[in-house]
Amino acid sequence: MTDRVIEGKNLVRRHSVLELVEHWAIALSGLLLILTGLLELPIGKRYYVTEIPWFSWSGDFYTTLTIHYIAAVVFVAASFFHVFYHGLLGEGGLLPRRGDLKESIKVIKTFFGKGDEPPFEKYLPEQRLAYMGMAFIIAMLIISGLVKTYKNLLDPQLSYAVTSAATWIHNIFFVLFIAAFIAHIAALVIKPNRPMVRGIFTGTIRLDYARGRHSLWMAALERTKTPSTDDGRGGEREEVAGTGARKDGHVLPGEKPDPGNETGSERTNDKKEEL
Repeated sequence: MTDRVIEGKNLVRRHSVLELVEHWAIALSGLLLILTGLLELPIGKRYYVTEIPWFSWSGDFYTTLTIHYIAAVVFVAASFFHVFYHGLLGEGGLLPRRGDLKESIKVIKTFFGKGDEPPFEKYLPEQRLAYMGMAFIIAMLIISGLVKTYKNLLDPQLSYAVTSAATWIHNIFFVLFIAAFIAHIAALVIKPNRPMVRGIFTGTIRLDYARGRHSLWMAALERTKTPSTDDGRGGEREEVAGTGARKDGHVLPGEKPDPGNETGSERTNDKKEEL
């Protein structure tokens, strides 16, 4: 887990670079799949899309299909990487929990001035529900898309029933994917969510915002991770809570040592001086 407070900058890291890469790989390839999927209807020539500069290719079915396949490779690879990578790490922060639906309704009501928001963890309850919904849509698109690709490239004689079912499923979930994508963007327009836009591009959000709205997440984060500062001796210094002592037992000039960190010889010398 890379979540950490960035001291002196009023920032907290919410997403790692790897998470940003996988997010944008799925998002951009997904957008390209939507575009090429629409062009295969076909609408390129019908609605004069081919007349737009640099879009003359949009009227050629095989060109749009090839681009669709290339985007699909990136989309599927990034999706599988997301599932296996975070699964192996045991990261389940986005998985739905009992009571998320009820909490989501409460949160939505607060957008209209009804009640106050409850304290949140790293992810909002509606984010967890939306994540599972999007995951199901993507899974159905991948499965049906693989069947259609198998038919196109390897088995043109695949039964009509299987081909028809795969096509209907792909088309239905294609529409749902567009709707979910629009809802995902629209959620960021809502005022309380706007500070999270920064995290999509930089991986960080404002620390004061996180402490105010995601207090449960920040409490857990600050409870388990003690900020480190440079001790001026060529390395980082981790302080023992409530003292000026380093974990290695050294004490910096002007700092009061913790008796609990003194070695046996130091305590013996102190007793001799007292005598």
